Amino acid sequence: MNPIVVIPARRAASRLPGKPLADIAGEPMIVHVWRRAMEADVGRVLVATDDAEIMEAVRAVGGEAVMTRDDHPSGSDRVFEAMSLLDPDSHHDVIVNIQGDLPTVTRATIRDAMMPLADAEVAIGTPVVAITRDEEKTAPSVVKMVGAPLAPRRFRALYFTRATAPWGEGPLYHHVGLYVWRRQALARFVGLPPSPLEQRERLEQLRAIEDGMRIDAVEVDAVPLGVDTPDDLERARSLFARRT
Repeated sequence: MNPIVVIPARRAASRLPGKPLADIAGEPMIVHVWRRAMEADVGRVLVATDDAEIMEAVRAVGGEAVMTRDDHPSGSDRVFEAMSLLDPDSHHDVIVNIQGDLPTVTRATIRDAMMPLADAEVAIGTPVVAITRDEEKTAPSVVKMVGAPLAPRRFRALYFTRATAPWGEGPLYHHVGLYVWRRQALARFVGLPPSPLEQRERLEQLRAIEDGMRIDAVEVDAVPLGVDTPDDLERARSLFARRT
């Protein structure tokens, strides 16, 4: 495999406008995400954005960034455009898509998410974490992976939902929104219309499942903090302040 990490980052956000540039411990959040991707050391790291200030913030620390359109419906579409611009000959056959609001994602999580693609049948790899807090089991904001066990800490994902699933005794798994795509799978995905279950659950990975793509999940140790609200941002700032 010849992987590349692409971090989509858009300026507009309904709950926290301008969040890629939000200051955390003296640096924009997008720079922290870029640093986590560099620490993973899996290949070239690229930020795909629709904003000149975000692009300059990344370039100011020596990172690589590319300008993309501002009308993409999802980060996956932005990632695909970035790859079409910078790698039209498809030298990179695996794309690690890290959301631009995960400043605490770890090296281990990024690298572990790539493991399923060692199987040629797998189109997409993604991480999950066992849920330990009762409130997360019923929270619609926590996406659950329903999967068939393949090996210790490894699953074939059958469904993703905001509901509490599956029913009955046993562990539940919190899905982390990080995807490792085969290049061909991403091209196929962005060419599909939004699917019925995707629209109902508001989860784009269901489009891939409905189209027959295989997604395998790897259990990792911790859910990275996703910064979606002002409260999340304060939590991130507190975390980095304690580290410092």
